Amino acid sequence: MENHNEHNRIAAIEAILAEVAEQLKRSQAAAEQRSAEFALELRESREAFDRKNNALTKQLKEVGQYIGGISKSNGLFAEEYFFNSFNQGKQTFFGEKFDAIKKNLKGTVTDDEFDVVMLNGHTVGIVEVKYRARENDINKVLRKAVTFRENFPYYVNHRVYLGYATLSFDDNIEQECIANGIAVIKQVGETVVIYDEHLRVF
Repeated sequence: MENHNEHNRIAAIEAILAEVAEQLKRSQAAAEQRSAEFALELRESREAFDRKNNALTKQLKEVGQYIGGISKSNGLFAEEYFFNSFNQGKQTFFGEKFDAIKKNLKGTVTDDEFDVVMLNGHTVGIVEVKYRARENDINKVLRKAVTFRENFPYYVNHRVYLGYATLSFDDNIEQECIANGIAVIKQVGETVVIYDEHLRVF
């Protein structure tokens, strides 16, 4: 009788253990299924994010190219506008009569470009042209006298005048030009106006 009861207890324990094992198996299978579903959702979300990110990157690149194109076009327009204005003005600027006017001269010794250059036997007029004036351009304009002589040593003993021409001047930048002896050249209505009373020789 006692052996029979012991056998029943063992059988009951084994049944419980078997049920627990089955529950663990089902739980593990459910966990694996949830993990697989989560991994799938994560992959799909990442793929969707990558698609949106790639599309956004492409759009930003296109916008950047468009803005860059506008900026370049504006710069070319300003250069052409001022060059033509100078050329039609009989080439008398900075109190000088110039024999020649050139645009977009590129340096060969130092990497620099000179938007508008006016020349005679003893004087060089260098004009930096921008669509819109920016404060950090003033130092670039000031360096033109040095880099021009480095690139074109024939003019090393010529007087050099500097000008800054733009279609849009802020007052503080205009005053900075005046303080540094740079001619202020801007559009007023349909006319190009040159303020050069404060000029200095570089």
